[in-house]
Amino acid sequence: RRGHRRGSVDRSWAEVGRFAGRTQNGTMTDILDAPTRSRLMSRIRGKDTAAEWAVRRALHRMGLRFRLHVASLPGTPDIVLPRHNVCIFVNGCFWHAHRHCAYARLPSSNTAFWAAKLEATRSRDQRHRRALRVLGWRVIDIWECGIRDVRDPDLSWLKPAILESTRQRLIWPARPRKRSVVRS
Repeated sequence: RRGHRRGSVDRSWAEVGRFAGRTQNGTMTDILDAPTRSRLMSRIRGKDTAAEWAVRRALHRMGLRFRLHVASLPGTPDIVLPRHNVCIFVNGCFWHAHRHCAYARLPSSNTAFWAAKLEATRSRDQRHRRALRVLGWRVIDIWECGIRDVRDPDLSWLKPAILESTRQRLIWPARPRKRSVVRS
């Protein structure tokens, strides 16, 4: 038979699609071995993400200059505007557990691990924001859901917020985006 490999088992596509990657009790297993999964997970970026680049481009177009990833500040803010005493964090909705956001769903496997990990991240973020405010910095949190799936996100509110606002903390978007909404 053409395309038939020696030693392969004949199965119908329905059987392969229905049971592939599942254990006997029906739960999903990882289709990758541990070293491969580890390598893939290690490539998830913590810096220079697409959302961060979108914010940086917008700030630069507005004529604002900034520093990146200042390690001497609590939480290593993504963007720091020292002249205006503003720190900007561009948070991924999943990794920073954005409440009520469609992109921040808890994984269905190993839920105890993920719940503890994401809650620890959330509390660490709060600690860092508090420490920055004590040091006199204003903090702006920009969530991925406000930028994701949008070709040119409207960040026109950012310049007035940096230059004129006296608020200690600003969070955008105020309401998390629903997954079904996609703007272009």
